[in-house]
Amino acid sequence: MLEPMDAPRDPLPLSFFEALPKTELHVHLDGSMRLSTLLDLARRYRVELPARDEEGIAEALKLGRPTGSLVEYLRAFDFTLQVLQTEEALCRVAYELAEDAARENVRYMEVRYSPMLHTRRGLRYTEVVESVLQGLGDAEDRYGIKSRLILCGIRNISPEKSLEMAELVVAYKGRGVVGFDLAGAEQDYPAKDHQEAFALVRRNNVNVTIHAGEAYGPESIAQAIHVCGAHRIGHGCRLREDGDLLHYVIDHRIPLECCPSSNVQTGAVESLERHPMRLYFNLGARVTVNTDNRLITDTTVSRELWLAHAKMGFTVAHIKQLIVNGFKSAFIPYHVRRRYVASVVRELDRFRDDGTIVPADDAGESGPCLSAGA
Repeated sequence: MLEPMDAPRDPLPLSFFEALPKTELHVHLDGSMRLSTLLDLARRYRVELPARDEEGIAEALKLGRPTGSLVEYLRAFDFTLQVLQTEEALCRVAYELAEDAARENVRYMEVRYSPMLHTRRGLRYTEVVESVLQGLGDAEDRYGIKSRLILCGIRNISPEKSLEMAELVVAYKGRGVVGFDLAGAEQDYPAKDHQEAFALVRRNNVNVTIHAGEAYGPESIAQAIHVCGAHRIGHGCRLREDGDLLHYVIDHRIPLECCPSSNVQTGAVESLERHPMRLYFNLGARVTVNTDNRLITDTTVSRELWLAHAKMGFTVAHIKQLIVNGFKSAFIPYHVRRRYVASVVRELDRFRDDGTIVPADDAGESGPCLSAGA
């Protein structure tokens, strides 16, 4: 049994969490560029931003600050998308995202975005996908981080466009794209309207994850699972409102892509201390921890894990399980997933409850709380 959760009086330092091996399964390309890159690309492409320096941009776009709603949170994308309309910009931002993730010891990452939003200057969908794959591939060659793509339909754009994204996913299956997602404004835009796109990817045995239960109730999650065939749920903050559905998700090992700081920023949850991922974890759900948008939420995976520890009472043993959950939930082949999990379980044994990290040769066997099974 894992020990009970009580927020520590003296939390471990962020550096401990930066050293841990980990995944990033829910991160948006267009919300995760470096602030300096946003400014540089805006100057290069003559895009008018609400300020001309990093401090001004952070203030104007409310980076890392409460916005009050998902709709308000998404307004920052109006500016980031304007600078991501060329192959060069897409490749650069993808490379830098993977580089930043690698520097905090993310071993495997799934980056999501919607190619339809990057065609304002005439790029073809294939060029949009190939540019990002090039950037991620270059970062893998240099840093060793494995990155794959999830392409998104958009709830508040036509189902016909979602179908085009689904067709693109099928075309790039096995070539760097591992899943299909539905993102965008959740209220008034049900996932079921995009059933044709979901049917196409499922017929082609492609993984599905859907943003659900963030800005709308648990019925959105039920629809994502039972109507659209989601294998993972993005956010799922309101799952706690339906006990039967919550236990269905737990029993069927449907992973939850939790993004704690983002959820506070959008107003989906009141505070980190009241975030439902602690409840979900205690009940046995397959909880994973992610950033959502590194720029707009001003965070990293390491920081999100540190906040789970410092603000939500997750112990080192709990954090290790969250990390293993991430590898278990990756959209990669079963035999590859098993190797990842087994390797990470062994490596995590080096990280001790008191914050010490022992050399690899001195590490003992993994504790009973971690399972190498995928």
